[in-house]
Amino acid sequence: MTTATADQARRVPPRRRRELGEHVARTVGTLQAQVLSDPPRPDAVAALARLRRGIGQAPGFDYTLEAYLWVPEALLSRRPADRADDAEQAVHDAVTLYALHQQSRRERMHVGGQGLGFAVAGLVRASDGPDGVRRRFAALGTASTYAESIYHLRGLITMLRTHQLPLDYGLLADDLCALRRPKGRTDTQAMWGREFIRNRPGTAEGTESTTDTSEESQA
Repeated sequence: MTTATADQARRVPPRRRRELGEHVARTVGTLQAQVLSDPPRPDAVAALARLRRGIGQAPGFDYTLEAYLWVPEALLSRRPADRADDAEQAVHDAVTLYALHQQSRRERMHVGGQGLGFAVAGLVRASDGPDGVRRRFAALGTASTYAESIYHLRGLITMLRTHQLPLDYGLLADDLCALRRPKGRTDTQAMWGREFIRNRPGTAEGTESTTDTSEESQA
């Protein structure tokens, strides 16, 4: 078994989505199929553009997008209507960020099983400026507010789009919902970090470097 094959065998299986993530994956999957159909559906392309304008906005900013941003009642808490529920905010941010990711791309930018840490590890390998990717990911991993997290996440997703690297937006929605909860921030940031490390971002194609610069090898 080659080193690369052994690494694949040891790699942990993809994370499983929760109920909220499954809802978002269905929503984004339907929108993606409509945008990438031949020819693309004009209403879906227009919705994608309107969704992009919603990044950083409050849930409900455009009620005409309810087909994409609606959250089943069973997934909502009993929070008063004058404040966004954690699930509402997570769905809003995941779907609007997907709209940014898919912009001008004919490849699928939502792919099941592609967790954020996994995707960023691939981005490090693909990027001509991996240190910049690492700095952005490190900033996301130490962000102290939800708004700061979305700011850094938007930068990473722009990089992923540039390199045509997909993400599982159902998993992202689950992560964002957890990120909003008191203990969820540190747990989610640590989970992203573990996913990143386990997918070996420091080596091309997930293989060990065979370069030996020790004194013995140069003797």
